[in-house]
Amino acid sequence: MNKQPGPSASQKAAQTQAAQAAQHPATQRPATQHADVQRVQAAQHLAEDVQHTAAPPASDPAFIRTEELFGGQFGSARTHALEQQYGNGKLNRLLEVVGAGGPFRALTPWELQDAQGHRVINASGYAALPFGDNPPELNAFIRRVLEDPQQMMFAQQSVSEWRAALEANLVRLLARESASAGDDSHASSRVFFSNSGAEAVEAAIKFAQAARPRARYIINFARAYHGKTLGALALTPNPSLQGPFRNILSPNVITLPFGDADAVQRTLKRVGADKIMAVITEPILGEAGVRLPPPGFLKRLGELCQQSGVLVIADEIQTGLGRSGNWFESVAQGLIPDIITLAKPLGGGVTAVGATIVRHEIYKKLLGSVETVKRHSTTFGGNTLAMAVGLKSLEMLMDAQAPARSRRLGERGLARLKAVQSRYPELLEEVRGAGMLFGMNFRPVAALPFRFQANLISEATGILALVAFYRGGALVNFSLNAARTMRLTPAMNIPEETFDELFTRVERTAAAYPSSFKLVQRYGTPRLLGLLKAAFLED
Repeated sequence: MNKQPGPSASQKAAQTQAAQAAQHPATQRPATQHADVQRVQAAQHLAEDVQHTAAPPASDPAFIRTEELFGGQFGSARTHALEQQYGNGKLNRLLEVVGAGGPFRALTPWELQDAQGHRVINASGYAALPFGDNPPELNAFIRRVLEDPQQMMFAQQSVSEWRAALEANLVRLLARESASAGDDSHASSRVFFSNSGAEAVEAAIKFAQAARPRARYIINFARAYHGKTLGALALTPNPSLQGPFRNILSPNVITLPFGDADAVQRTLKRVGADKIMAVITEPILGEAGVRLPPPGFLKRLGELCQQSGVLVIADEIQTGLGRSGNWFESVAQGLIPDIITLAKPLGGGVTAVGATIVRHEIYKKLLGSVETVKRHSTTFGGNTLAMAVGLKSLEMLMDAQAPARSRRLGERGLARLKAVQSRYPELLEEVRGAGMLFGMNFRPVAALPFRFQANLISEATGILALVAFYRGGALVNFSLNAARTMRLTPAMNIPEETFDELFTRVERTAAAYPSSFKLVQRYGTPRLLGLLKAAFLED
């Protein structure tokens, strides 16, 4: 028979303390405090009892224990094999053939190292890493939040200090920036939190439809990107992304050329403003390869919509909160939106946060009464951890004066890209930039006359450019709506010497591949055939 463990030292101390209190009534606590002490002691005893019980039987060895993933012991080969078998195998296979698929280790928030020891400056992250990867200051803050034993982490059916503070700061920031542009109408706006940029766009669609229930259409722009959930995908006019989902996409969408205010005006007149609920626009087309609008376009767009009563949704998920050089790029260009969507930088590169900021009169059309207040909700939107991270991320961006720093470094980086493009025009067709958002448009590796071939060539060009720059020590982004454009979205707090080194590596890589044909030639025929098989043939 197993001998049962005796009371622990802490249990004995608690028993002695209770006995002494019983012998000295003057020291006894009030009834409520005494009950609290009893509950705490009971919890302590339960934890100690658990510690003294026999260890549970070993789990099924087919299942992976969490401890196996610490300290780099899991292994690159095992990681690739499991991702290939159980995840998005096609994408993982492509990244493996390219040689840029990791797994990576963060040497600093701005530099990564792969399993072979190759080091790169991280200019990827799709604008979602405002402070780089695994940022120490934000991590320390998160630990502080998590170590608060009284913190309620899931405050859905109650108010939340963290959510209230972030709501207030976002509205006050938008109101301040709008007021500086001559419009004070956002002082009473409201915020709806979700878990991603796509969810923020979905909420924006519902707010717009609720505010204009008789309208049927939304105007969007060619090569825009707003997400891949069904509503957001309807606003992303990319046939390869919409694919087999077109028959269930909603809402009804009218797609116009980006930057053509006259086309907007004609459409409002032809269709009828009463039938158009909103116009949605990115201030800068990110996934289209950092496409900037013509001067004055956004301002005129806002004027046309205001005159006609049509709402304006500004998708600032990639440009907002300092990345483009302004807190809100739309506002800086003279457009005061009715609804703004935010996401990427709010999560600090650590967790997912989406936010939809809405004028009060529009907000209450969807969520303004007991009857309608639950017409839109999300289980984890507004949770304590996400709100705390969002609040701290915004605070860090404000303390660092992120927009001004993005403008200053952005001008320097763009000047260096333009110099590279002028020296190697057979490699780079065009370069573009706004703040810490850069695009490099590559010449196709071959010219073929047929459209389907041109698409394949564009995809191959983008992949080979990614490989070349990865070999040169810079990890860059694909562009979903511009296959031949690679984007650089370095952290907004990247040290200046690391930022300068990033562009030195870009220059060095361009010198090693002075033409697009060199991308193919130096990749090697055997590897190129393997790449084409991984990219374009079924597994």
